[in-house]
Amino acid sequence: MDVSKFKLWRLLLIVGSFCHLIRFSVSDPGSGCPKTHSASLMNFTYQFSMAQHQLRGVINVIDDCSFKVSQFDMLEGSDVRWWGAVGPHLENLTKGFVISEQNLNKTYKSDGFVVKLMKNVTWDDINVLAVWDLPMASDFGHVVLRNLTNGTEFLAPLPSSVNGTVIKGNGMPTMFNNCKVLADNYRVRWTLNEEDDVVEIGLEAAIGFLTYMAFGWANPNASSSFMIGGDVTVTGFKEDLSPFADDYFITKYSECMISKDGRVEGVCPDTIYEGSDPVGLVNNTRLVYGHRRDGVSFIRFRRPLKSIDTKYDLALNQKATMRVIWALGLIKPPDSLRPFYLPQNHGGSYGHLTLNISEHVDDCLGPLDAEDKQDQDLVIADKKEPLVVSTGPAVYYPNPPNPSKVLYINKKEAPLLRVERGVPVKFSIQAGHDVAFYITSDPLGGNATLRNISETIYFGGPEAQGVQASPTELTWAPDRNTPDLVYYQSLYAKKMGWKVQVVDAGLPDMYNNSVVLDDQQVTFFWTLAENSISIAARGEKKSGYLAIGFGRGMVNSYAYVGWVDDTGKGKVSTYWIDGTDASSIHPTNENLTHVRCKLENGIVTMEFTRPLRPSCEDDKPECKNIVDPTTPLKVIWAMGAQWSDDHLSVRNMHSVTSSRPIRVLLMRGSAEAEEDLRPVLAVHGFMMFLAWGILLPGGILAARYLKHVKGDGWFQIHVYLQYSGLAIVFLGFLFAVAELRGLSFSSLHVKFGMLAIVLCIAQPVNAYLRPKKPEAGEELSSKRRLWEYIHVIVGRGAIVVGVAALITGMKHLGERYDDEDVHRLMWALILWFLVGALTVMYLEYRERKRRRDRISGRSNWVLGSGEEEDIDLLSPSQAMAEKDSRSSDRMEVQLEPISR
Repeated sequence: MDVSKFKLWRLLLIVGSFCHLIRFSVSDPGSGCPKTHSASLMNFTYQFSMAQHQLRGVINVIDDCSFKVSQFDMLEGSDVRWWGAVGPHLENLTKGFVISEQNLNKTYKSDGFVVKLMKNVTWDDINVLAVWDLPMASDFGHVVLRNLTNGTEFLAPLPSSVNGTVIKGNGMPTMFNNCKVLADNYRVRWTLNEEDDVVEIGLEAAIGFLTYMAFGWANPNASSSFMIGGDVTVTGFKEDLSPFADDYFITKYSECMISKDGRVEGVCPDTIYEGSDPVGLVNNTRLVYGHRRDGVSFIRFRRPLKSIDTKYDLALNQKATMRVIWALGLIKPPDSLRPFYLPQNHGGSYGHLTLNISEHVDDCLGPLDAEDKQDQDLVIADKKEPLVVSTGPAVYYPNPPNPSKVLYINKKEAPLLRVERGVPVKFSIQAGHDVAFYITSDPLGGNATLRNISETIYFGGPEAQGVQASPTELTWAPDRNTPDLVYYQSLYAKKMGWKVQVVDAGLPDMYNNSVVLDDQQVTFFWTLAENSISIAARGEKKSGYLAIGFGRGMVNSYAYVGWVDDTGKGKVSTYWIDGTDASSIHPTNENLTHVRCKLENGIVTMEFTRPLRPSCEDDKPECKNIVDPTTPLKVIWAMGAQWSDDHLSVRNMHSVTSSRPIRVLLMRGSAEAEEDLRPVLAVHGFMMFLAWGILLPGGILAARYLKHVKGDGWFQIHVYLQYSGLAIVFLGFLFAVAELRGLSFSSLHVKFGMLAIVLCIAQPVNAYLRPKKPEAGEELSSKRRLWEYIHVIVGRGAIVVGVAALITGMKHLGERYDDEDVHRLMWALILWFLVGALTVMYLEYRERKRRRDRISGRSNWVLGSGEEEDIDLLSPSQAMAEKDSRSSDRMEVQLEPISR
């Protein structure tokens, strides 16, 4: 062979071998790794399910030892790793393992990269691939590569599409083909599905949960005022944090209003314009999915390109550029008058732009980062009120993955608990005997020593268990050595609780007294001074403002409203309310000092000091706002989405309010509910009126005015009515004592009532001791005469005291319940006794006239009856007339001839 040809052949062989080596290295980066069944995973793109830290993205399995990540977003964590597990549930994920050397300790913004598995890890070991935070055992997001059911392997379902590629996920679709930035904290994502003639839209914004997200299409015929005639979808979260998405149509720049004649205008649901939507002919928006993560709202919905509703829905031309409109603002929950969500004024967060939904757009770089990432409820411990620990379903547990059952505190799911150093915290543990409550340094709980991890237990243990019928009450007093952050958990199961913030002194230490107002939603604090009172109020649920009022209801009350304005400044304003609409809220100028208001995790807290008695003396409403520490202070509360200190409107109306006032006893440091009139007390009042207003007075009237009737009928009526009245008095007394669970002599009504009962009991005893009745013609004995005086005086005195008890009882009810019906009954009772007094005066006039006529006619009688029952011992003139009558009787007897 020619030497030159041999060298050329050798050179080509070397080059070929080099190229083959390069090709092999590129096409098989995992050469040398053990062969697995990864081929079944390599034909799909898997979508991450977002759990925390705004993680989203897709992965592709490249080969046996590596996978590719693209469009990857994630907020920075502490110690975050790639994680593998055999299943997506709590026990599987917490027993998982690290699968790559790569750390994920930074923020990712639409990044793409290749991840290599560790040498000892194969795809056969991984059914679930997750992004895992090691210190908190937190799942930021995961993909289910394969499920195992009854030993049969099948790939995760729910396919969708991103850029034409089949996607697999687990029911949390956060990926779209397109994304457009609407504002710094607001984005719209969409995917056009031409086959189904629909467009899927996702709205996400770093906002509070009381804020709505609206997006839609403008009226194509409008050259300005693009929102009028706009077809929009309003999305948001209900009070239970469940998402909603509904069709709205805009006819006016105002909140949706329904006039008396039924005319609808404003930003209203399509169904309100039509009255109903029984078969989905008007509301054509379909909610697909929604969540709140890290202070960011995300809602995905689907709407048809061409709707059957041509009146309120606009047809979307998928090939044309159309104008879209958007807005953010506070939303008001439904009420009895308007049973739908009411978008309020957007407050400047709105806009419009042109968009072609068929063109590819992606100008969203990285995840949204909210300033306030805490969405879970906040419970602040109070030394006077126990914290009720129970269990319930995991719906919005803040640290996924989670068990199916988690701890609740004061009926709130796994809230952030805040306690204060040096302030004892009382727990009422009702979580069941299979849940031992304890406070630990370990974020997982479940007895860390079983996992060979050391932990410090600060409170609780195996004995801290109980049920609702028999709760266990224990007290914990965090001290200066307690760390700032610990965890409440169950000793027998992992990740049932959440964080405990330990802080220095707060409101319970700053104020001498505190009570929880109606519905357990607001805590009221106060400290009395010689001429002033310092007051604080803290909401127990998230809101835009907090209002407390002094009065039985919203109307005719003095209100104190605390809120934080757009600049972050806390404010407290005072008002006099004399109606139910916004125009009836009148600002006042009370002398408030030491005013503070703050908003923390959506919880409003306000403080102020005011004089007990205003210094003004004119006709201004605030001059009558006097706080008397010796009189119960009736306190109500309200919360809403938005407040302003200039022009108030319907959007400032409250969304939730107390159902009844609480009577705060300022001097005693306690409170009692302002209740509706109890039925048993109503029966007590009726029975006492029947006895003291009808039966007992009727018995006295029978003895006074029916003696002229022949026989002893008057006596029978007198006895029956008196004993019937006495029996009813006893029954009414027992009803009241049983309902009030005791007898207290603190009120004037009780004092009058007990005195009337004593006098009433004295009458049958007096009747039993009655001296013998004199025979006809005999002189009335001194004992009999004394007895009759006592009997008459005690009986009539009992009636007077009984009537006083009735009137003071009605007055007591009026003060306690402040009900217009009680006041009306009071006047009816007074009118009844006035009529009775006039009737007695008339009967007394007739009786005296009858007796005068009888005495003047005695000279024509042969014999007088001489019945002492006909004598009125309390009338001296009548007694003298009767004495003269007896003398006349004796004279007539002497002059009468004796016939034999």
